[in-house]
Amino acid sequence: MSQIELSERGDKKTVEDGELLMPKFDGDGLIVAVVTEVSSAEVLMVGYMNAEALKRTIETGEAWYWSRSRKGYWKKGETSGQIQQVHEILTDCDQDALVLKVSVAGNGATCHVGYRSCFFRKVVKPEDGAVRLERVEAEKVYDPADVYGKP
Repeated sequence: MSQIELSERGDKKTVEDGELLMPKFDGDGLIVAVVTEVSSAEVLMVGYMNAEALKRTIETGEAWYWSRSRKGYWKKGETSGQIQQVHEILTDCDQDALVLKVSVAGNGATCHVGYRSCFFRKVVKPEDGAVRLERVEAEKVYDPADVYGKP
């Protein structure tokens, strides 16, 4: 457990213009965290944090999340070596979203399927009207089977 303490939600003026971190967690106790690469601002992933994951991140300087599917804490890169070193945490005006500026250790990939960013495809609408996805990252950085074993 972390020793960091977050402030309770205050009035609108204090939340929007004050100096205290008063995160607004959703009904499931989570806050969205958009993760970007510190030097390029490339969006790498979106994760969710509960209060403890946010505290652990602040305390350790490494990114921790709450896995909604596994219902547990998840230190990004703990298994793969792709630890996210947090350089800066930003919050929006009403403190219900975060941006983490990180550098990624190991091979620099963030996506669990092997790409640098989880956002490795874009939406395209061809002439026939059938919406599809097109890769914006041509190659994977690594083969996840090498880290996590065969599916």
